[in-house]
Amino acid sequence: MTVKIITDSLGDIPPEAVEELGITVIPINVIFGRINYRDGVDLTTEQFYDKLAAGKVFPTTIVPSLGRYADAYNEVAEETGDILVITNSRRLSASYETALLAKERMSKKCRVEVIDSLSAVMGQGLIVMAAARVAKEGAKLDKVLELTRQNIPRAHARMAFDTLEYLRRGGRIGKARTFLGTVLKVSPILGIRNGEVYPFAREHSRARAIDYLYEFADGFTKIEGIGVEDATTPDEADELTQQLKVRFPDGPIYRSKVNPAVGAHVGPRVLGVAVLGDRD
Repeated sequence: MTVKIITDSLGDIPPEAVEELGITVIPINVIFGRINYRDGVDLTTEQFYDKLAAGKVFPTTIVPSLGRYADAYNEVAEETGDILVITNSRRLSASYETALLAKERMSKKCRVEVIDSLSAVMGQGLIVMAAARVAKEGAKLDKVLELTRQNIPRAHARMAFDTLEYLRRGGRIGKARTFLGTVLKVSPILGIRNGEVYPFAREHSRARAIDYLYEFADGFTKIEGIGVEDATTPDEADELTQQLKVRFPDGPIYRSKVNPAVGAHVGPRVLGVAVLGDRD
C-alpha cells in the first residue's frame, strides 16, 4: 500500500500539486469576527484579501480540532496502512501537538507518524511535496520519514513585506520584533529559522527586496524545488518566476498563492521564495 501524506494548509501547496501527489490538506480555520471559515474551502484567497482590504475586522486563525484531524486519519486509513503527517512549525501554531494527540482518537487501525517541518509557507510545502513524491514512487514509511528528516534543514524560505503589523498583531513576529519601528519605505525580509520567524535583511525599496529574493535562490548550488508565492501582487511573482526559470531551467519551480491562513498573519503584498536544496 502507498504511504499517504497529510499536512495543514499553512504549506501553501499549489492545488494542482495536491491533486497530482494525492496529498490530504487539513484546512486551518480563519476567523473574521464571529464567522469561522475553513482555509481554501469556505473562503477563497481572493475573498480573503477582499475582506482584508475592507479593514473592518482583523482576522485570526485557529487550528482544526482533534476530531477533524482524527476524521482525516480515518478517511485516509481507508486507502492505506501507513500515514505521514507533516505539520507547520510548532513554534508558529498548535498543529503539531493537535496532530499528535489526534492519533489517540482514531477508530481505524493504521500506523500514523507525525513530524514537525520546522517551517511554514512554501518551505513546508516543498518538504511535503518531496515526501509525497517519493511515497507515490513506492517508498515505505520509514524511508519517507528518513527523507523528510533530511529535507527539513534543506528547506529555506524568504518573504518580502510591506508591513509587519499583521505579524505583530497575530503574535507570530518572533525575532523579527527587532524590525518593528523601522523607518518608512524599508522592505523587511523575513524567513524561518529554527522554526520561528527570523529577520534576515532590510532593503530600501520594493525592487531591491525582489532582487534579494532572486539572489537568495541563486545562492543554492543544488536545487530540488523552488516555490514562488504572492498574496496580491501576481505580476511581481510571475516576473520573478520567469527569472528563476531562466536561472534554473530544470526546475521544478512551483507558483503558489499565500493562502488565507497565512495571509491573516502576513497581510497583503507579501512576496515569497522558498527553496529545497543545498549550498556549498
